[in-house]
Amino acid sequence: MLEVGMKGQAQTEVNLDNTAKAFCSGALDVFATPAMISLMEETCWKMIQPELEEGEGSVGTMVNISHTAPSAVGRTVKCQATLTQIDGRKLTFEVECSDENGVVGKGTHERFIINNEKFMAKATRQKAD
Repeated sequence: MLEVGMKGQAQTEVNLDNTAKAFCSGALDVFATPAMISLMEETCWKMIQPELEEGEGSVGTMVNISHTAPSAVGRTVKCQATLTQIDGRKLTFEVECSDENGVVGKGTHERFIINNEKFMAKATRQKAD
C-alpha cells in the first residue's frame, strides 16, 4: 500500500559511462546531471513498484532538481527519496543525492501510476493517414 512518508534508496558508482562527457551534457568526467536524474527516478519507481497492483507501473512526469556539486569518477552517489504526496494516481517525491563529500543534488520528482498495457498501446498506436 502506498503511504506518504515511504522511503527508498539507490546508489551508483561514478564511472566513465555516466559522466557529463559520456552523456554529452558537458565536457568533464564528473557525474552527469542526466545520470543523477536517472538515479532519482530509479529510486522512486523501485520504491513504489512492489506496492502497485499487477499490471500497473509508473512513469515520470516531472523533475525539478538542482545539481549543486560535482562527483568525480570513483565516487559513490547515493539517492534518498521520500514519497511526500499522493493525489489520486499522481505521486510526488522529495529526492536528494549525495556522495562522500555531501549533498550533490536535490529536488522534487512526480510520477503517475499507469496501466502498463493501456500505456504501451497508446505509445505504439500509429497515427491514421
